[in-house]
Amino acid sequence: MSLLQISGVNKHFGAVQVLNGVDLTVEAGTVVGLVGDNGAGKSTLMKTITGIYAVDGGDVQFSGESLIGVAPGARRQRGIEMIYQDLALCKQQDVAANIFLGREPVKWAFGFLPGFVDKARMDEDALKMIARLGARIPSIHRPVGMFSGGQQQTVAIARALTFNPKLVIMDEPTAALAVREVESVLKLIRQMRDEGIAVILISHRLNDVFEVTDRIVVLRQGRIEADLQTRKTQMREVVSYIVGAH
Repeated sequence: MSLLQISGVNKHFGAVQVLNGVDLTVEAGTVVGLVGDNGAGKSTLMKTITGIYAVDGGDVQFSGESLIGVAPGARRQRGIEMIYQDLALCKQQDVAANIFLGREPVKWAFGFLPGFVDKARMDEDALKMIARLGARIPSIHRPVGMFSGGQQQTVAIARALTFNPKLVIMDEPTAALAVREVESVLKLIRQMRDEGIAVILISHRLNDVFEVTDRIVVLRQGRIEADLQTRKTQMREVVSYIVGAH
């Protein structure tokens, strides 16, 4: 059974049909590249998985259970995390504050009354996660706005992994990064796969897609144009599907 199974999903905004009968499966411990031109429906499709958008038809199943009617927060609790292109980091806050943003552990007063945020535990767990990723972060106490683009991406990945996800969706994670930082992010994607975590990688950088994915899915005008095994295809074939020239 697939970890994620999307069946016949439709989505429209007014008269505009953005997704039209989309079928997609993602297995645990695999990396699926989702590619397509701007406006192909990639972000909309991902938001139907995270619950930001309700589908107008079809079904989205995760771990064998339908997600229809399940709120975004509950989907995160079930193991779905998304790292947006803008990373959604609080640049003035430090690493631990960003990793636990909105899910801060608290100390309990008298054993049953919620007390205050457990900053010591946050710092300890943040250090463990950074060490697990083998990442180079100057200090977990610095505001993340002082970090490079690659280091900020690492913080966003650490935030996603702290809550033991089964699926991580990444939107253009290597955009605007230096070559060395790109390789660092790709290494983290491979690490997630090795740990059994499924990854959906949205990217216009086909070189990066070919580097780390097991499958490449091409979305065009709201439909799945191709679903290819990465090792059995070439870049020119993928491009032909993207532009509709295949």
